[in-house]
Amino acid sequence: MAAGFAATMAESSSASCVFCKIARREAPASILYEDDRTLAYLDIQPINPGHALVIPKAHAAMLEDLPPEDGGRIFQTGARVAAALRKGGVRCEGVNFHLADGEVAGQEIFHVHLHVYPRYSGDGVGLRMGPRYGATSAQTELDGLASRLRKALEALGPR
Repeated sequence: MAAGFAATMAESSSASCVFCKIARREAPASILYEDDRTLAYLDIQPINPGHALVIPKAHAAMLEDLPPEDGGRIFQTGARVAAALRKGGVRCEGVNFHLADGEVAGQEIFHVHLHVYPRYSGDGVGLRMGPRYGATSAQTELDGLASRLRKALEALGPR
C-alpha cells in the first residue's frame, strides 16, 4: 500500500470527509436528488455539463465498507439521474457510470461515489485500455481464475 494512500485513508473519516460534509449540509453542493440513503449532486469538476456524483449518506470509504442496500440504492439513484440527463435539456446522447474503488483505480475522495455523466459524439472523453484488452483468454485460464475467485467469495461469507 502506498504511503499516500494510507495517509489518505487515515484522514478519511465521517468528520473530515468532504462528501459527508455535503450530506450533512456543512459544505455547499448543487443537489439534484436525495432520499433516505443517497444524495446526488453536480460535480464541481465536470467531465461534461450535467456530470453528477451519487453518494451514500453514510460514510463508506471503499466498496467493501458499503452495506449492500446502499450499493443497490446508489445505482438506482444513478439510473434516475441518467434519465434526468436525457430529459433535462443537457447535451446527452449516452451516459457513463464510473466508480473507482482504491487509489490505483483512480479514487481520489475516499467515500464511495458513483460518477454519472452525459456523453455525446465528439465530446473528447475516452477510456484507455491496457495492452491485454481485446486478447481472447483461453477457456482453461478463465475457468482457473473463476475457481480462485469463487473460493475467495466463499471465504468472505454471507454479506
